[in-house]
Amino acid sequence: MSEEQQDLYDEFGNYIGPDLDSSSDDDDSSSEGSRDGNRAPDDASDVSDDDVSRDGGGRTDGAMVLHDGGGEGGGNSLGLAPAASAIVLHEDKEHYPSAEEVYGEGVRTAVLDEDAMDLDEPIVEPVVKKTFSLMRDEKEEKEAYGEGMIRLGSSSGKDGEDLVSDRYLASLVANETTRTRRCLALVGHLHSGKTSLVDLFIEQTKVPLSKGFGLHGPRSAMEAHRGGGPRLTDTLQSEQDRQMSIKSCPVTLCLPDTRGKTFALTVIDCPGHTNFHDESVASLRLADGAALVVDAIEGIMLHTEMLLRQIISEGLPLVLVINKVDRLILELKLPPDDMYHKLRNIIDSVNSFVSHQSNGRYPKLSPDRGNVIFASSMHGYAFSLESFATQYLDQLDFDIDEEEDAFGSFKHHSGLGKNLTPDAFAIRLWGNAYLDPKSQTFKRSASECSPDPITGFSPKRTFVQFILQPLYKMYTLCVGESEKDVEKAFRSLGVLLGKDQLRASARPLMRAAFRKFFGTSTGFVDTVVKHIPSPAAAAKGKVARCYSGPLTSRAVQSMIKCDPHGPLVIHVAKLYAEPDGQSFAAFGRIYSGTVKPGDRVKVLGEAYTPDDDEDMAFATVSSVWIPRGRSKTEVMMARAGNWVLLGGVDSDIIKTATIVGAGKSNFGDDDGDGEIHIFSPLKFPQAGGEPTMKLAVEPLNPAELPKMVEGLRKISKSYPMATTRVEESGEHILFGTGELFLDCVMHDLRTVYSDIEVKVADPVVGFRETVVETSSVKCFSETANKRNKLTFIAEPLDDG
Repeated sequence: MSEEQQDLYDEFGNYIGPDLDSSSDDDDSSSEGSRDGNRAPDDASDVSDDDVSRDGGGRTDGAMVLHDGGGEGGGNSLGLAPAASAIVLHEDKEHYPSAEEVYGEGVRTAVLDEDAMDLDEPIVEPVVKKTFSLMRDEKEEKEAYGEGMIRLGSSSGKDGEDLVSDRYLASLVANETTRTRRCLALVGHLHSGKTSLVDLFIEQTKVPLSKGFGLHGPRSAMEAHRGGGPRLTDTLQSEQDRQMSIKSCPVTLCLPDTRGKTFALTVIDCPGHTNFHDESVASLRLADGAALVVDAIEGIMLHTEMLLRQIISEGLPLVLVINKVDRLILELKLPPDDMYHKLRNIIDSVNSFVSHQSNGRYPKLSPDRGNVIFASSMHGYAFSLESFATQYLDQLDFDIDEEEDAFGSFKHHSGLGKNLTPDAFAIRLWGNAYLDPKSQTFKRSASECSPDPITGFSPKRTFVQFILQPLYKMYTLCVGESEKDVEKAFRSLGVLLGKDQLRASARPLMRAAFRKFFGTSTGFVDTVVKHIPSPAAAAKGKVARCYSGPLTSRAVQSMIKCDPHGPLVIHVAKLYAEPDGQSFAAFGRIYSGTVKPGDRVKVLGEAYTPDDDEDMAFATVSSVWIPRGRSKTEVMMARAGNWVLLGGVDSDIIKTATIVGAGKSNFGDDDGDGEIHIFSPLKFPQAGGEPTMKLAVEPLNPAELPKMVEGLRKISKSYPMATTRVEESGEHILFGTGELFLDCVMHDLRTVYSDIEVKVADPVVGFRETVVETSSVKCFSETANKRNKLTFIAEPLDDG
């Protein structure tokens, strides 16, 4: 740079010379452009070959284009400049292919600026799947089996698959007759074996495993509350962790009776803890009968009495199941005679309590009447006297040699199978009934019978001789005999055991042997079919006790007849959370009409009256399912007399609801002869009528209060007896039946329905006492100066 040029700039490189005349530069540039019209300007040199090929003469996205005045050789016929003369702004350049070109159409992409999100927050958050429920997800089912409404059962006969297809079960639900359907609530005290009993019934609907240890292997021979068995009706992870039932669970099974006829039984497995008595109340409201499960050792417990009172108040038929009879043999080691008296004492205790509470209105429970079941869910059998008599008489047809007879007196009564029917023999298997070995006739007293010609002793009661003694001998074989003796003895009964079973420990061996000896629990099905009415037969009594309106309207007559062509009326008494934790499936009984997916219905809440329809909402039934425990079978329709799960109607249901059709053909608000009413809400008189323990809750982050309020609303839906209230101070109060109840509620509130941290105060228990007579002692209080004295007595208030 010359000295003259250096004088034009300061020490910082800024121009300080005279003003420049730019007009000459413009003239020079314009003259050069006129001399070479096709030459692109200097900016065009920045355009790469890729940009030219991509953004050439056909661009329509607003790019700036230079072209000449339109000579013969300048530009094309459309007046556009050649590709080389196109100027593309920097912001319009495409250096990389677009996301649509890379990933294809229909893919949503998110492009975020740097530092726009926290470092610990992902750009695309993963899908969070809640694991509180063990239910099968409907979305996963559809992906696995397609979009069909009914998943067909496999017919390949592989291990663990259903013996009855879902299509056959759906046909039973769609059938207009209700004679092949029953619904019962399985209730009982805590750890009485209800869930393991349902596992036994579910196992009998599956193809048995080739190894012979049952569907769930050797662990099925362990107690459910000690980690044994699958506990299929415990559909919550918290239930599996606590090893106890918290929610009731309906499951529909196809089980055969002794004659081989198949019935669709809807069994509702109810919790046994007193804190969850509300679940049993909701189940008994919908069921047509109750099966009371009693532990053979414990007998009648506190919750057993509460359940009996509730069953009697609902007017439901009662069936008694004495479970865990194996404990009397293996744990208490009672002799057969003492075991008979223990079982009879349990039955007499239940009869005495029921007779006192019902004023003698209920029939007597007795094994010879067929309404008592003896079961051992851990060892895989449940039998009535009739089913055991059938099994016993079938075994007498075997030609048993004396050296192969390990069960004593079988060969001495080979003529019984020809002279007695199972029904006649079953009547003589209970009470004071003795078989005279000489005359082969039954006597009422042992003194009337001749001594046994072999032992010389008087004969035992028929229940002891024909039922308990064979059971004792089978248990003795499994516990203390060698593998060869066990195989030989059971082979004489037609029970063939494999090598894996014979070499197993005592518990799996006993379960395998008894499962093969007794087969399917047809005795339980016979008892349920005989003593629990069908939906059509039970509808009249259920409507009379549960319906709040007059019984003379057309809708009521349709409900009493269980008419599938009548107006749609469904009673919903329980809501079950879906696996997503956001929606609920409504479990209800169809009293009248037919429901299908897509039907428009009216949801009548507990506060609805014909004069005030504020608690009414319209909804659309999205799905209709048959409850199957941990799964649901979706069907196209369900007729009156069925128990189904409904989707899409839960948003306006708080506790219970009455669902009616919204069309004119379903009578809507007016059934023709009068206005439609609702079914009465649930009441809990055996649990005090209302919760007694309250808990104050608030979110750890005050900004998350709306989430907690929404979670409390879902808690109220999920737990029938849970209630919430907002105090004048703004404090949210949660009411429950006990400490365990509130602990489960808080677990669901934190992890299932709200996903927030919640602070709780110390629980408070409300005491309610009364005065029955005037107190005999006067209570007084003096002031500090001893000058004033107040005296009190307590006496009952006058009526009114």
